This record gives sequence, structure tokens and C-alpha cells, in this order.
Amino acid sequence: MTRDIVDERLIGALHVRTLTASDLDRDRPKDHVAYQAGTLSALMDGNFDGDATLEQLLAHGDIGIGTVEALGGELVVLDGTAYLVDGHGRVTKPPPGTRTPFAVVCRFRQVSGFGVGKPTSLATVRRLIDEKVGDPDVLVGVRIDGSFSTARLRSVHRQQRPYPPLVEVTDHQTEWEIDRVDGTIVGFRFPDPAAAIDVPGHHLHLISNDRLEGGHVLDLQIEHGTVHLDTSDELHVELPQGVSLQDGAIVDRDAIARAEGGGEPA
Repeated sequence: MTRDIVDERLIGALHVRTLTASDLDRDRPKDHVAYQAGTLSALMDGNFDGDATLEQLLAHGDIGIGTVEALGGELVVLDGTAYLVDGHGRVTKPPPGTRTPFAVVCRFRQVSGFGVGKPTSLATVRRLIDEKVGDPDVLVGVRIDGSFSTARLRSVHRQQRPYPPLVEVTDHQTEWEIDRVDGTIVGFRFPDPAAAIDVPGHHLHLISNDRLEGGHVLDLQIEHGTVHLDTSDELHVELPQGVSLQDGAIVDRDAIARAEGGGEPA
């Protein structure tokens, strides 16, 4: 059975509903609602298996980000299709039955946006998004279609049991840079009080138009493009067996920043 969580100390104005994997199948998809499998705290602790499948999650959203079972790479969902970027930077389409310990999707319905007509840093685009949205306590779905002069990306290699904590995995992550790529960035900006549930701030992944390059965005320079934004104050979270929203109530933001690439998570 689903249950509503209202804890302003933990998640501020974000309304969170928890579900099991079977509940997810019965939860009718809605616009302006984000759907998530697992929690950041569980992932940080090395819970890399998950209950929900990509097929279940994609029934609720057409853009998104995350990872797959055993932390087998960076997940990018665009236009309803899931792509996986492995630790070597190779892009594949994972099978629908692949489980995910952590992923977020939404049925993207643009409510605002803006153009980028000159070379602009990722930090500046983040600031412009925050200014455009205004309210720091809403969840923001982000889609950026454009041309990028440079992009610094990362992914991770599939892990074996017993799984290590996430920060140990990302200490050995693969990072690389690509130049002159046309593609799409997708992701979310989560309110800071939701840090036990998701990555606070901006969490973005890239996929190229030819679907040959992508990954978790650490930094980039936008030549030109269009930023599309969708906002929500509602999040439905599928909790794998043994995972609770109360896990990680004391949030180590330094560890999150370390795992997600340093500075504000990208």
C-alpha cells in the first residue's frame, strides 16, 4: 500500500509518496510528477540491486537519469528510450527487464524555458535555471537540446558482491572529455532538503544525437541550445525491500559531492 510522507524537516515543500515495486505498476502516470526507484542514501550505502525494472519505470516517464543493477553504468532516458553508458564510455540499450537501484523519470511537459545563444558555462546555465524557476523547493525536470563545444563526462564499471559504498566506486570512476558534440542533456534539480532521497542540486546526464556518446555530466560548455523546464512538487518513490526514507536521515553532503563529481553535484 502506498503512503504519503509529510516531513518538512526532511523534504521541505516536496510531497513524497512511497510505493513498492508492485505498487508502481498500479500507480497511474501523471504529468508534472517525478517517479523514482530507490533512494540516494541506499545507493550511497552500496545497495546496488533494486526491485523495479526499467520497463516499470519507463511506463511513468519519457526522460530521466540513474543507474542499473550492480551499478553497471550511467542511465540516460530520452524520448522514452533508455540508454546505458558503461565504464568504457560505450552506449547500449539495456533490456527492459534490467533492474535499477536508483533512477528518476518524469513525463516531461514543458512549463518554461529559455534559449542559450552564445558560449555559456554549465555553472551559468544552472544559475539561469534557478532564476527562471524561482522557488528553490520545487523539483525541476531539465532537458537541454543543443551543441556543446566540450563536455567532461564520467561513468562507472559494473560492481561485484559484496558491493562497496558508492564513494569507493566513484573514487575509481572513468572520466573523459569529448569535443564538438550535438546532443541532449536530461536530468533534475532537487531541493536541498531532499538530500536523503536524491542528489541535491542539479544532476544531469548527456546523450549525443547519434547515440554513440554520453555519460554523467561533470562539466561542459554550451555553444548554443534551448533549455526546457518542467516543475513539480510531487515525487513517487519505489522503495526496495529493506529501504526506508528514514535511512540516511543525517545527510553527509560532502560524501554526496565526492560521489557525484565534486562541488555542486552535476
